[in-house]
Amino acid sequence: MFERIGAESGCVPGNPRRNDSPKSIASSGPQKSLRQSILDLIASQAMDKIEISKRLNLQPSARRRLRDLLAEMETAGQIVRLKKDRYVVPRDADLFTGTVQFHASGAAHILNEEAGGTDLYISAENTWTAMHGDRVVARITSGKPPGDRRPQAAPPKREGRIIRILKRANETIVGTLQKSKNFFYVAADDPRFVHNLYVPAPSAELGANIGDKVVAKLDDWPSRHVNPEGHVIEALGRAGAPGVDILSIIRKYNLPQQFPGDVVREAERIEPVVPEQEAARRTDLRKNFILTIDPDDAKDFDDAIEVQRTKDGWAVSVHIADVSHYVRPKTALDREAVSRGNSVYLADRVIPMLPEALSNGICSLKPQVDRLAFSVFAEVSRQGKVHRVRFAKSVICSAARLTYKQAFALLQKPPTDEVSRRVHTAWELSSLLRKKRFEQGSLELDFPEVKVWLDEQGKPVRLERVENDISHQLIEELMLLANECVARELKLARQPTVYRIHENPDPDKLAEYRQTALAYGLKAGDLTHRENLVKLLAATRGKQFENALKIGLLKSLKRATYSPEPLGHYGLSKPDYTHFTSPIRRYADLIVHRSLERHLGLTKAGPASNELATTAEYISGTERTAAEAERESTRLKKLEFFQMQISSRKGESFPALILEVRNYGLFVELPEFLISGLIHVSALDDDFYTHDAAHGRFVGRKTKKVYEGGQTIDVIVARVDMFKQQVDFKPA
Repeated sequence: MFERIGAESGCVPGNPRRNDSPKSIASSGPQKSLRQSILDLIASQAMDKIEISKRLNLQPSARRRLRDLLAEMETAGQIVRLKKDRYVVPRDADLFTGTVQFHASGAAHILNEEAGGTDLYISAENTWTAMHGDRVVARITSGKPPGDRRPQAAPPKREGRIIRILKRANETIVGTLQKSKNFFYVAADDPRFVHNLYVPAPSAELGANIGDKVVAKLDDWPSRHVNPEGHVIEALGRAGAPGVDILSIIRKYNLPQQFPGDVVREAERIEPVVPEQEAARRTDLRKNFILTIDPDDAKDFDDAIEVQRTKDGWAVSVHIADVSHYVRPKTALDREAVSRGNSVYLADRVIPMLPEALSNGICSLKPQVDRLAFSVFAEVSRQGKVHRVRFAKSVICSAARLTYKQAFALLQKPPTDEVSRRVHTAWELSSLLRKKRFEQGSLELDFPEVKVWLDEQGKPVRLERVENDISHQLIEELMLLANECVARELKLARQPTVYRIHENPDPDKLAEYRQTALAYGLKAGDLTHRENLVKLLAATRGKQFENALKIGLLKSLKRATYSPEPLGHYGLSKPDYTHFTSPIRRYADLIVHRSLERHLGLTKAGPASNELATTAEYISGTERTAAEAERESTRLKKLEFFQMQISSRKGESFPALILEVRNYGLFVELPEFLISGLIHVSALDDDFYTHDAAHGRFVGRKTKKVYEGGQTIDVIVARVDMFKQQVDFKPA
């Protein structure tokens, strides 16, 4: 599904446990007035705090508020502090504020936070002492200035250099404790942090030994030309010991491990069964034949469905766990949920947004038990047109719980009972909606995933490729339908909420991607026209390089985020879209539930409109953090699986696809496991191979054997570097 994959591309600016939670950085009414006065005042010239105070005639009692507000505005990027502590508006000084994301090369981009804006490129030598996820200020050194509106045929790429760090995303570093002849140091797990962190000898109380995974706090780093300094604050255990790898990821991304006591107590006070008097106030659907379809190991069932044929088409109802009934605003549960932002699904565990009493208990739409739901009802014509949409609080009792595998098996043969008949009817509707969606320009960016199965010690015993088959698509299309219906309803009602947005891509990045497609021998027109992009994706279908090109496209597109403005979703080709269907695991959906409650008159107060922008930015950050942590945990377990291949001396061979040929080797991907690596030219030892750069291939001098992009070869694992998170192969 595009939404899921699109959210995974890119890197992580921020983490879900940072101190600047949405509530703490929201502005009150009086501050907004002072904020605007400051912006108006320094729009024409830079001023320091004293000058601003004098020009605004502030009383001494208000100066502390001014100081706090200036710091808040600086962190938000509304103003920038220059030398001698003078403040200026960024656009008037060729300055750029945002969150920096580093690449493996050492270079970085600062993410543009304005709608339609382009990111700022920072070369490795101009990153100063910034770290991945930091909020920084950069001076634009080349490219079209942000205020220059003169037309240009092809605007040059903007570059800059970082001049100030406003806020560290994380002041701790997770890595391995090492010792040189004279110094202790920590080698960071994150390959984007290329410096060793010098530390004094850890105290005996910590029990940290050479070779242990540790957490170290950054103390001082005045210049990128010298190594940073810090001190060890926690020993995690011996590198390679069971569980230490995932614990390192939890610490690296500052993920929570336990719920605070007041949150647990509040959750435990919730009645574990639905009170009959609450059920009596709702639309009673307990006699309806409602199904849930989820992954094999799922426990938090957010959604359930019912689809029936009508004389004009289908009647569909999507039932979503009514989390907003149990998690009320301003409570301990709510504060913790927004702080986490979302659940995190690591290779060996789930770090839930809500305590288990809710996420796996009273909120989960388990079969054969009464559950409270927020339902979307719609009628769909035989042509796929949606009409007569309504919403209601309901009580349901799911008739059956199916896994995706079970649903897929039912769809492979004619229906024989009520469950299979209902599944077939639902797929009739979903397949039509899917067909219509792609006809309307939605980008087909479905990807398979790899499920890592672990034993009791956390060791990977099996890798399973999970396809986005018709059982997944069945649920996906109905969730998209519900999300779109809710978004359109709230937009038309002008009810404040958060939308799921995906802005139009940068034309320059699409032009670069076009060159990649041409290199694969595909025809590609002007990709700024959606129909050409859709045709290109269709042309890749079934090709060996399909996944590689889809990944390349994702890197060319902007990231889907949350916003209080309904800016539409480019990838899905939908003008109205939000997230409504997963409130157990996403705080954004909980906000949307509360907005819909307010619109329907079920509550007197919905989400505060003046806090939505801040909250949307915050939960966009926690989502990126979760996505990167999830990817890294899966990647580490994949690497461990291949490392075990070497140690067990099985020598099992795997089919691999050659993605690219360089002068030093072949980049290959194992399609079955979705992992890529390098075959170094030295591993091609059956002949002497020369690099034919013009044709992108290796040619054997004696045998004339050819290795080129698009070929499939059998490989075995040659080497695994857990530190660099890389795997090398050699021909079988």
